[in-house]
Amino acid sequence: MQKVTIYTDGASRGNPGPGGYGAVLTCVLRDGSTASRELSAGYARTTNNRMELLAVIVALEALKSACEVEVHSDSQYVVNAFNQHWIDGWQRKRWRNSQKQPVKNVDLWKRLLLAMEPHEVTFSWVKGHAGHPLNERCDELATAAADGIELLEDIGFVADEQGML
Repeated sequence: MQKVTIYTDGASRGNPGPGGYGAVLTCVLRDGSTASRELSAGYARTTNNRMELLAVIVALEALKSACEVEVHSDSQYVVNAFNQHWIDGWQRKRWRNSQKQPVKNVDLWKRLLLAMEPHEVTFSWVKGHAGHPLNERCDELATAAADGIELLEDIGFVADEQGML
């Protein structure tokens, strides 16, 4: 099984506001060389947490076959959902949190679970803005995307704002 390392970051200019995500995927090829790929996109109105989630989702969805994946994120929201098993409780409680309120960003959590299915995924937290080159690169990608001109519409965020989710 191919081993892939993914670094991700999300950004939002205001919360909500324009936002973006960045992801860097790296793997070692059979000949011993390293390959990498960068992904990013910007959205007109979204939140930081949605962009943190979307960065992981898009990176996993970019993989063409089942892989052993290490996801590194500076989002405790994303990492703790899996490492602290919050996601398991949310699913058991039909997407309600410990206060019995609907889990935020449920559309993206469900999409993330689907994206993870073919892979063996582990999550590690990395301190943001602490000089780690790949985390810093993801931050650059995310903020540049958030500051871009042709921003996409975060349909899930809009639907949630309108009470449709």
